[in-house]
Amino acid sequence: MTDPSKRALCVALIGTGFMGKCHAMAWNNVATVYGLRRPRLKVLCDIDHYAALAHAASFGFERAATDWEAVVADPEVDIVSITTPNGLHRPMAEAALRAGKHVWLEKPMALTLEDADAMARLARSLPQQVTLLGYNYLRSPAFRAAQAMISRGDIGEPHAFRGVYDEDYSADPALPWSWRMTRAAGGLGALGDLGCHLVSQMLALMGPVSELTAMTRISVPERPSPDGPRNVENEDSAMALIRFASGAQGSFATSRVARGRKCRLQWEIHGTDGTILFDQENMNELWVHRAGEAGFTRHLSGPEQPEFAAFCPAAGHNFGFNEMKVVEAHDLLVAIEGGANAGPDFIEGLAIERIIHAMATSNGSPVALGGEA
Repeated sequence: MTDPSKRALCVALIGTGFMGKCHAMAWNNVATVYGLRRPRLKVLCDIDHYAALAHAASFGFERAATDWEAVVADPEVDIVSITTPNGLHRPMAEAALRAGKHVWLEKPMALTLEDADAMARLARSLPQQVTLLGYNYLRSPAFRAAQAMISRGDIGEPHAFRGVYDEDYSADPALPWSWRMTRAAGGLGALGDLGCHLVSQMLALMGPVSELTAMTRISVPERPSPDGPRNVENEDSAMALIRFASGAQGSFATSRVARGRKCRLQWEIHGTDGTILFDQENMNELWVHRAGEAGFTRHLSGPEQPEFAAFCPAAGHNFGFNEMKVVEAHDLLVAIEGGANAGPDFIEGLAIERIIHAMATSNGSPVALGGEA
């Protein structure tokens, strides 16, 4: 429980889209779930004045604003949640850090590797400010159970990783062109939107990457727009072969044009004594094989796992996407109160950015990464 004598932390949220709503739900629920002092939802910011007013009321914020620079400079604000388009991540996050705020930033970290590097250097110079990137799939009870199994040696020494993250939200060639398909506003394509999530899990399970070779593809080169066809500038899909610093090998694939796939964040790890399988579309279960067994055993998420137990005391009652965001908000508050930062923070996030940008530029040639986290 949080000390009731302490002042409630004040939150500013920038952005009212899908992820803005997810952050708002997390901020509204974190105290209820974890028995914490309720954060004060101070200000909601959106470029559209009327949208800001409407969402501030529905999300539970005290006031609305349209000037993000004034919001991050507000002396009453302690934490800034940033859920804006990718091109605004660096200026907003850096302004918030320089203003003395803690920052919860949605992925990807930035448009370019140079931007991400600058953000990480700034965060490193301001250790009193907590940063957290929105890699919420790391908060899944099933994922954390897999981490624990590997740490205990349940499947021996991991020697191979195979992972995919496929969706089909861009599969229709008639889908209109948008900023997400440009380098200037969207940055990377499938790698920045989907693949970075798979990389975040891959690193947490397998450790640093020392080398990779990758190829990318734009499957739909042009998209319709009111001004006529517009070029798609970033990748629809990517594939890579990976060598980890441990000597283990891996394969990686991601696509935003995979027909029929909705959230196929799926991986398997082969160890010397067993195998673990996971699929986000069935996020409340792991399949585990151990040497000597005939097949795989299904492991359901349940109240023996702290993330699950915070929400529900009964096994079989499924955990969901928005619950992971509540766990993320909790982990941020714990770090602000002086506990360990579960991460990824901006410094750890730079390792993810290095990998996805290496995949984007490899063009079939090996890229050495040095195996640095």
